[in-house]
Amino acid sequence: MDKPFFLALDFSTGEEAKTFLQTHSLDGVPVKVGMELFYREGPEIVKWLKENGHAIFLDLKLHDIPHTVEKAMYNLAKLGVDIVNVHGLGGSKMIQAAKRGLEEGTDTHVPKLIAVTLLTSMDQDTLNDELRIDDDIAKTAEHLAVLAKNNGADGVVCSAHEAHLIKQACGDTFLTVTPGIRLSDSSKNDQARIATPSFAKRNGADYLVIGRTVTNSENPSEAYQQVVEEWKYA
Repeated sequence: MDKPFFLALDFSTGEEAKTFLQTHSLDGVPVKVGMELFYREGPEIVKWLKENGHAIFLDLKLHDIPHTVEKAMYNLAKLGVDIVNVHGLGGSKMIQAAKRGLEEGTDTHVPKLIAVTLLTSMDQDTLNDELRIDDDIAKTAEHLAVLAKNNGADGVVCSAHEAHLIKQACGDTFLTVTPGIRLSDSSKNDQARIATPSFAKRNGADYLVIGRTVTNSENPSEAYQQVVEEWKYA
């Protein structure tokens, strides 16, 4: 994949997503399809994106008992996407089951399996006070990354702030996919742990997930190109 950026298609309908890509000349860019769009459009939106040359990160964050996740991944593998994910907090047996489902359900290439460490909307107070996890965010993300690697995952979704720790713990080939990417003049929105493209690259990110910093821009094509330039010259 020559462009390590997944553009988040956080739109309500497939028509909105298609119109956005076509209007702003974002032909063939890698994209992230999340719950909002997939639950509305189903496999048809994935089929259309594949036919139009888009690499796809299917971001459904599965988190259920191992048997259910395995069967779901078996079906998702048939879609031919490039990356799928689960929640690392689902534990070792669930991650193993997800990997089995992908391998058994794939006719061609097995999608990369990545595990969400901690959502980038979470802060230290949420981790400690609500989830009752006493460690700090970085150490918890690192622990979940090691857990994911040891149980067959190819990488993790993590904040750019934890990417270098995860690379140190899991090795250079273990993928770090980093959401919460913002250009310097963009709003944080509901993200707590954000980073610029240049910071993410310097800190060990392999892939960026870029959303509202592009899709809410007055000139999305220009904003996307700014992401490319910041990454390129980091």
